[in-house]
Amino acid sequence: MALWDRIKESASTMQTQLVAKKNDLKSGAFRDASMAMCALVAAADGTVDPSERQRVTQLIATNEVLQNFPADDLRRRFEDNLNKLAADFDFGKVSVLQEIAKAKKKPAEARAVIQIGIVIGGADGNFDKDEQAVVREACFALDLPPHEFDL
Repeated sequence: MALWDRIKESASTMQTQLVAKKNDLKSGAFRDASMAMCALVAAADGTVDPSERQRVTQLIATNEVLQNFPADDLRRRFEDNLNKLAADFDFGKVSVLQEIAKAKKKPAEARAVIQIGIVIGGADGNFDKDEQAVVREACFALDLPPHEFDL
């Protein structure tokens, strides 16, 4: 199986698992961590291009799990995290990883945050090494083993 197909299949599997847990993913910690994860993956290479912003905006509007929250609130949280990363990537990353770490009290939420990162990273069909690296860092922030997600 080609790498591209494996990425698409993995993102699709992650999305299916997220939908199955939708009713368990309603906390503020999950909301905040998932938007921080989206921003971190979007800015993984140090820049955020308009297509990455558009992918996250589309995810916010269409993802069943994220529909537990008001879309405008999610977009605002995403943009706030992006602004932190844009102002000073290294300093912003520390702050964003702290937001992500809020979800570690509930293992189902922590895993869902990582799955959202993989879905966002694979949305363009190229879950690149920079995106994989920040999702791996998020695993450590959430006390999850990266190999559980093939990272």
